[in-house]
Amino acid sequence: MKKHIKNNVYWVGKNHWDLRHFHGSEFSTDKGSSYNSYLIKEEKIVLIDTVYQPFSSEFVHNLAKELDINKIDYIVANHGEPDHSGALPELMKLIPNTPIYCTENGIKSLKGHYHEDWNFVPVKTGDRISVGNGKELIFIQAAMIHWPDSMFCFLTGDHILFSNDAFGQHYCSELLFNDLVDQGELWSETYKYYANIVQPFSHLVARKLEEIIQMNISIDCICTSHGIVWRDNPMQIVNKYAEFANAYQENQITIIYDTMYGGTQTIAENIVKGISEADPLVNVKLFSASSSEISDLMLEIFKSKAIMIGSPTVHNGVLYTIAGLMEFISGMKYRNKKAAAFGCYGWHDVSTKTIEKGLKEAGFEIVMPPISANWKPDENVVSNSVEYGKQFAGLLK
Repeated sequence: MKKHIKNNVYWVGKNHWDLRHFHGSEFSTDKGSSYNSYLIKEEKIVLIDTVYQPFSSEFVHNLAKELDINKIDYIVANHGEPDHSGALPELMKLIPNTPIYCTENGIKSLKGHYHEDWNFVPVKTGDRISVGNGKELIFIQAAMIHWPDSMFCFLTGDHILFSNDAFGQHYCSELLFNDLVDQGELWSETYKYYANIVQPFSHLVARKLEEIIQMNISIDCICTSHGIVWRDNPMQIVNKYAEFANAYQENQITIIYDTMYGGTQTIAENIVKGISEADPLVNVKLFSASSSEISDLMLEIFKSKAIMIGSPTVHNGVLYTIAGLMEFISGMKYRNKKAAAFGCYGWHDVSTKTIEKGLKEAGFEIVMPPISANWKPDENVVSNSVEYGKQFAGLLK
C-alpha cells in the first residue's frame, strides 16, 4: 500500500513487523523495521531504492498496481546492501534497460551482490537529473555513512532529502511520520541505530553535515531508508546527529560483566554500590553480557562517559561473551570515554589485563588499574570493590 509523502512523492516500501534481528543476529530489532522505497511521479517517474529480497515479489506486485512499471524512467540506488536493493533482480527482469543511478562503488556493490550488468549510471556529489515540472534530483555522495557506496539525493522544489541509512531507525510503524509515532520509542530506536550503525563513522558524519549546510539547501522532509519520515522540524534529527558525532556522552557509567561462579558479579555489584555512594546523581547501569543483546549494550556504552568491563580468567583469556563485546567495541572509534577492568581468577590473572589492553586499543582512557580477586571474593574484596567504585566515580567529576 502506497502512502503519500508530499505532492507527487509516495512511500512504496515494506513494513517488517516481526523482524527481531538485523545484520545476522548482531542487531536486535524489538520494534521491527521497515524497508523504505519511494516513488516520484512527476513528468519523469523515479523509483528510489527497493526492499529486502524476501519481499521482492510482493514489492513488484504492489508497484505494478500503482503504475505501469514500464513507465519508470529512472531508478536510484542510494545503497547496494540487500535490504535496500533486494527487489532489483525481479524488477529488472521486467525493465532491463532502465538506468540505475548510483555511485561508482554502488556499481561494484550491486554487481557483487547480483552478478548482473544492468544499465548503471555512475554519479557523484553535485550531479543532477531533471524529473520535470522544474524539479531536479541532486546526488550527494555519503561514503561510509555507512558503506563506501552510500549516497543521498535531494529533490528540489519539494525540498525532500532521501537520506538512505542516515537519520533512520529499525522501527516499524504504519503511522510513518515522526510527529505521529510514540516519541519515546522513536528516539530510543534513533539512539540505538546511531550507536550500532553510524557511530564508527562519526568523523565523517560531522563532515557530511557541514557539506550539506554549505550546499545551502532547505530541507522540509527527510525520507530515511529504515523507520519513519521526518516531516515535523526535520532539522531536529540533523542537529541531533551533529551532537552524536561530537564524542557524545551523558552522565552515565555502564558496567558490563560475565561470570562463571558469581565472583565477578559480586565485584561488579559492589563497584556499583561504591559509585552510587560517591555520586548519587550519576546514572550507573549494570549488565550481564550473557543475558543482554549486544546491540543494547552498545547503546549504553555510546551514552556513557565511562565504562567498566569484567570477566573471570578462562582458557588464558576471557569468557566468549566478553571477547565478542570487546571485538565489537574495537571498531566503534569512541572518543573521550574513560574505562577500567575487573575480574576474578584462579591460577593466573589474565582476564583483567586482556580487557584493559582491548579498551586501550579501542581508544578508552584507562583511569585506574584493574581490580581482581583470586578465587571467590571475600569480605576484603567486597570492601575494596566498593572503594574502587567510589574512587572511579571521583575521577569522573
